[in-house]
Amino acid sequence: MIPPSHPRAESLRIRAMLERGFAGGIVSAEGLMAHGRGEAFDYMIGERTRAPALRAVRAAACALRRSEKIAVSVNGNTAALCAVAVADLASAAGADIEVNTFYGPPARRARIAEFLRRNGARRVFGAGRRRHRIPGLEGPRGAADSAVHGADTVVVALEDGGRAEALGRAGKTVIAIDLNPFSRTARRASITIVDNVVRALPLLARHAAGGARGGRFDNQACLREMARIVRRGA
Repeated sequence: MIPPSHPRAESLRIRAMLERGFAGGIVSAEGLMAHGRGEAFDYMIGERTRAPALRAVRAAACALRRSEKIAVSVNGNTAALCAVAVADLASAAGADIEVNTFYGPPARRARIAEFLRRNGARRVFGAGRRRHRIPGLEGPRGAADSAVHGADTVVVALEDGGRAEALGRAGKTVIAIDLNPFSRTARRASITIVDNVVRALPLLARHAAGGARGGRFDNQACLREMARIVRRGA
């Protein structure tokens, strides 16, 4: 039991969720290591949603409303931390959900899919054999389910940079959630929300459902702002 008065209570709660996900075969060992890197960036931005990230959320919600077919690509970490928010976003945006993993046996995708369904998700794909390939991307990163293959917009949280870049080359609008404003995922996405996924996904779901409006959005300018915040520190 983590006492609410603990100065690192939220961070410890997130770690505990990942530990349970790892024990349940949802999160990979590689995912645990990746979380530590992201947590360091969260410290640097003050563990709160900054103004550039909120602008990106609004822009992303507008992009979702303009889209005809949306997929939300979910890995083990995102499922373990944000299963309910994933379900809420998919419902608000009318999106399909694709389970996407690079590590571990195919059975891990099936466990993730079942976990998402238990938390309210409906149209979940990718648990079985993925019959499509993302052009120009070799190996397991290039595998895709029909949900992503046929989408014009893909929401990717904690995504591999090569896959995010390849999705963009394939003509898709890529909405990324990534705490590192310097990453290839952040730089190659159409819209990047530089924020912790546990804050960003619920925010995006609410804005997608609420009809928020956004003006012109410059992703590179937004990333530069977030980079300055990181360098300056919270």
